[in-house]
Amino acid sequence: MSVTRKAVAGAERLVVKVGSSALTTAGSGLDVERLNALVDAIAARIGQGSQLVLVSSGAIGAGLAPLALGKRPRDLATQQAAASVGQLQLAHAYAESFGRYSLTVGQVLLTSDDVVRRSHYRNAQRTLSRLLALGAVPVVNENDTVATEEIRFGDNDRLAALVAHLIGADALVLLSDVDGLYDGDPRDGATRRIPEVADDSDVAGITVGMSSSGLGTGGMVSKLAAARTAAAAGIPVLLAAASEAARALSTAEVGTAFAAADSRLSARRFWLAYAAGPTGRLQLDEGAVTAVVRRRRSLLAAGVTGVSGDFQAGDVVELTDPAQRVVARGVVAFDATELPELIGRSTHELPPEQRREVVHADDLVPLRR
Repeated sequence: MSVTRKAVAGAERLVVKVGSSALTTAGSGLDVERLNALVDAIAARIGQGSQLVLVSSGAIGAGLAPLALGKRPRDLATQQAAASVGQLQLAHAYAESFGRYSLTVGQVLLTSDDVVRRSHYRNAQRTLSRLLALGAVPVVNENDTVATEEIRFGDNDRLAALVAHLIGADALVLLSDVDGLYDGDPRDGATRRIPEVADDSDVAGITVGMSSSGLGTGGMVSKLAAARTAAAAGIPVLLAAASEAARALSTAEVGTAFAAADSRLSARRFWLAYAAGPTGRLQLDEGAVTAVVRRRRSLLAAGVTGVSGDFQAGDVVELTDPAQRVVARGVVAFDATELPELIGRSTHELPPEQRREVVHADDLVPLRR
């Protein structure tokens, strides 16, 4: 067994994400049998002493049948209506199923605003940690009933990666209708499953697709992105089929395992890199890119060549190289209206009240090496 699979199998605190297609059927709503099988596997893992947070899709899918909707609606208002009906059904089904093991369920509905805003991020962190301390099973979902296009996560795979870091999870398990990552379309008999991903070079050049189930919003694109996000932040990931949940949550000898990076980002740096929503961009010259990315230095006005966006001091912005590739993120110390007259100037040339870093090293996260 690989080191990564051992880490997943032995994780004391983990996040499990399950997709809509694993829990619901178009036109029929929730599949209670499949939901119970998932809960059986989770309860067994909890019975071994692990703490577990479940990130569950399926609210919209569960609401289709009661509303006589034959397929997932495309417009946001109908999606929200289906979610408002399905969320109750999903929560009730989980409460009943976990109740078979005398386990209490706590529902946590999040929008991306809850992790983009630093104060909300901490509130979500405290709530989830307290539920786990009280012995409950937090069931997390995007709050589809109120989320707008501007504040949607877009898929629960990304949400699961954010929650995994939020609670300090030892592992992330992504369960779907595919039994792992393939080097092409898994429906093509010529493709093969990739058992282990040590780093990004192992998935370079792989083409993956969006969801084709008609129920979910993610597909392998979002799962691969979520796995790479969590792994880069120091969390091992297992991607497996929901039908193999029992093995995934016991021996972990299924699916594709993503090795964790050697070090784990602090909560603040992870928030900067993956959770916070950037409100603008600063373009850097090559010297500033080297200082920020390789030397981990603060960004000074002299290294900035361009400014775009409408931001204020304290907002998160992206830093780009001369080719417009994003190389870092950070908290900017100036308003967008202040910076144009400062860019390219040495610190000693600036007025005394403006002689400070544009982005301090403590508020900066490199995204490229």
